[in-house]
Amino acid sequence: MRIAVVDRDSCDPKKCGQECIKYCPLNKGGKVVWLDENTGKAVISEKLCIGCGICVHKCPFSAITITNLPDELESDCVHRYFPGGFKLYRLPMLKRGTIVGIIGRNALGKTTIAKILAGELVPNLCKETGASHDDVIKAFRGTELQTYFSELYGKRMKTVHKIQYIELIPLYLKGTVRDIAEKAKIPQELMERLGLSKLADRDISNLSGGELQKLAIAAALSKDADVYIFDEPSTHLDVVERVRIAALMREKTQGKFAVVVEHDFTILDYLADTAVVLYGKPGAYGIVSHPLGAREAVNEYLSGYLAHENMRIRNEAIKFEVRPPERKTSRQRALAQWTDLSITLDTFRLRVKSGYIGRGEIVGVIGPNGVGKTTFVRMLVGELKPDEGEIFGVSAVSYKPQYIRQIAVKNSEVPVRLWLAKEAPEYSDNPIWPDISSGLGLSNVLDKTMGELSGGELQRVVVAASLLKKADLYVLDEPMAYLDVEQRIAVARTVRRIIEESESAALVVEHDVAMLDYMSSSIMPFLGASGVEGYSEGPLDMRTGMNIFLKWIDVTFRREPKTGRPRVNKPGSVLDREQKERGEYYYAT
Repeated sequence: MRIAVVDRDSCDPKKCGQECIKYCPLNKGGKVVWLDENTGKAVISEKLCIGCGICVHKCPFSAITITNLPDELESDCVHRYFPGGFKLYRLPMLKRGTIVGIIGRNALGKTTIAKILAGELVPNLCKETGASHDDVIKAFRGTELQTYFSELYGKRMKTVHKIQYIELIPLYLKGTVRDIAEKAKIPQELMERLGLSKLADRDISNLSGGELQKLAIAAALSKDADVYIFDEPSTHLDVVERVRIAALMREKTQGKFAVVVEHDFTILDYLADTAVVLYGKPGAYGIVSHPLGAREAVNEYLSGYLAHENMRIRNEAIKFEVRPPERKTSRQRALAQWTDLSITLDTFRLRVKSGYIGRGEIVGVIGPNGVGKTTFVRMLVGELKPDEGEIFGVSAVSYKPQYIRQIAVKNSEVPVRLWLAKEAPEYSDNPIWPDISSGLGLSNVLDKTMGELSGGELQRVVVAASLLKKADLYVLDEPMAYLDVEQRIAVARTVRRIIEESESAALVVEHDVAMLDYMSSSIMPFLGASGVEGYSEGPLDMRTGMNIFLKWIDVTFRREPKTGRPRVNKPGSVLDREQKERGEYYYAT
């Protein structure tokens, strides 16, 4: 079975020579590749295409994908948006009382799956004429989904869908947090548990991403529904909030159908009972794997090989350090140093103990929101001056700020290609450019303007620009937000490569514990009371720093034997109690 997909967002016949039509060896009659009369975009006949690949290589926008898939998959085709468009194969099987996790790259159909399961989109079963409710029910006969769709379409089930892009909420809802909470009937007990009560009088247009996320989750959990679907619930949340909300979601969805789409596989593993891996070609097709236990699904995803599918999805396996790395740098090799620092901003005070960042070192910064991580970063790069203490030794710095939307606003009409050239001259000649371009999927956005980019695309472009600059110190504030697992790994590997080859250093503020663990050689924990005070000592070796932080939040991790990845222990479990008694909160197999 051959599929030929044209990405309509990338295809622009007005800006090219229509190479796909011109160079197709069978297109003399104009029946294999043509321009659609309604959209003006290219369309390829899958029945007549011979799969030579000439149009794929000739397309200047990399908008064409031609792939051969097993014939038996065609009977599993669930949805196709339009002829020559993205195809989704299979759906995850749902079971009442079980939380199903979905892990995979962006643009493989995760949000499409969420909409189908929520009843917001009726799958067309890849038929040009579409499909009725009865057709969908019949297509899944003999499976749990037959009963599920029968009840869903028969309006015997109520669904709740927590959307992915919570930044859109203020565009549709107006008023204070109290107003929204009253409309959504969020109980006071839930407001208290999520720390939303203190924000009751704040207008939702002034909420941070993390605060909006918690409000959206609270509204979803307040509904007496049969099906709960959460699309990327941990985005913008710090590690403390992620663990707390994961436990809350498990508590509130007991006995219900639940689906979680998540890129932080530490949280996905902790939250989900079973999971599926979504694989394929972004923007072209996505295939849902057969269900696995959450632990097994994450392990197979990290190994790059899905044994049950006999499918390799990545050339290299991802391995984590089971034993804590020692901090090998000394002050003699320091790129940046500071004495005891203190700064007061309005009612917030931050204190940082003297420390340094050495050559070849990647310092991970971890801690809850509102305790001074970004404030420290801004002092380090010179945006803020400490009230007490001194920072010295900082020379060439590449800084990726936490909030990046203003960059797009200021450069809304500038093509991405030109903006990158301005930020990182001769970036295309940089030896790490091929890795960054492919890992972050930049080839399809280079000709867009900065104002046209989505949140995820903008994050990838700004992270790339930061890494492409020549610097002694790379400071990245939440570089993984909006990125899928593969893109996070690409960023982590690229940071490690830059630091190893250039003997520079990096400071990375991040909430994804697994990614911090994967790339960091030392850790700088921040503790305190959100919005009131913060304190940090470090950088410290990974064992010491993580033990300090995790003891403070009362959470333990163990190590997965196959991959070495960190896994959250269930509170009060045997392992949780044993590790706390030993004082080993992180590096325990």
